[in-house]
Amino acid sequence: MASATAPAAAAPTLAPPLQQLRHLAEELRLLLPRVRVGEAQETTEEFNREMFWRRLNEAAVTVSREATTLTTVFSQLPLPSPQETQKFCEQVHAAIKAFIAVYYLLPKDQGITLRKLVRGATLDIVDGMAQLMEVLSITPTQSPENNDLISYNSVWVACQQMPQMPRDNKAAALWMLTKNVDFVKDAHEEMEQAVEECDPYSGLLNDTDENISDNHNDEDDVLGFPSNQDLYWSEDDQELIIPCLALVRASKACLKKIRILVAENGKKDQVAQLDDIVDISDEISPSVDDLALSIYPPMCHLTVRINSAKLVSVLKKALEITKASHVTPQPEDSWIPLLINAIDHCMNRIKELTQSELEL
Repeated sequence: MASATAPAAAAPTLAPPLQQLRHLAEELRLLLPRVRVGEAQETTEEFNREMFWRRLNEAAVTVSREATTLTTVFSQLPLPSPQETQKFCEQVHAAIKAFIAVYYLLPKDQGITLRKLVRGATLDIVDGMAQLMEVLSITPTQSPENNDLISYNSVWVACQQMPQMPRDNKAAALWMLTKNVDFVKDAHEEMEQAVEECDPYSGLLNDTDENISDNHNDEDDVLGFPSNQDLYWSEDDQELIIPCLALVRASKACLKKIRILVAENGKKDQVAQLDDIVDISDEISPSVDDLALSIYPPMCHLTVRINSAKLVSVLKKALEITKASHVTPQPEDSWIPLLINAIDHCMNRIKELTQSELEL
């Protein structure tokens, strides 16, 4: 029989405060893959949009408050005790898990586009909190670097953006289409700027280098330094760039037109069609980027032709899906055939200018 005076089991020793923060950061990062692949919680209850967004916003406020509390106590000396740190960490972990739980309440039938945006916001909040834990545990307390990192930490930004999130799939589709328009617009402007800056006449700035001996130039080539032909476009290159720029302008016009149709005719209950439009539209910007990168010198005409063809394929598919959807009530009278003709004209010109590459 055990003695009544036997000593009680010793309480587990808690890790030092900063080590607890690092452990919490690791635990939060383990949640990220689950959020990326997690499915919506199945329920027989009817989805209440207003209640969902109220709960999500409240959960974001709680996360932000816990982040502020933890930052305050760990940005001054003395640091909290291990017991106090454990309590703080538990509260942060609970707040993050509560936010994730609310995200799982958003069903797929509310729209894949909307769900992707909410999932992205959830990932930003979890990752931002993990970053904050790492900063607080590694950077010396009250240092300028610490203050700069904390003041701009993404967890607060992500929480503050929650009230501005789209509340339905149509609004989410417009959000994504607007981003894609901006991406393509930026790519087009960068291409035009590159054309201007890489004009062969700007090579005159380097003409003084030509006074250097030919042996030196040969040495540069051997050592891998770019030659003048690597830095500037030939006349054939410049001729090919013209229809490429026109194709990118057509891409921008395509996205703008699709966005207008969704804004004017899109119906919130047609979630599947809106998702299809956004899915194919999301492929336009990366295809534009591929084409834009391929026109930089030294230019490979065959690569330009291939990337142009890929972009044309995506554009036509986007127009076909849009034309067949509810956002285009009168497809026979639409602008779509005109835009397709413009795209075909650009591609035909690119084929003409790159035909010699296929014959080599």
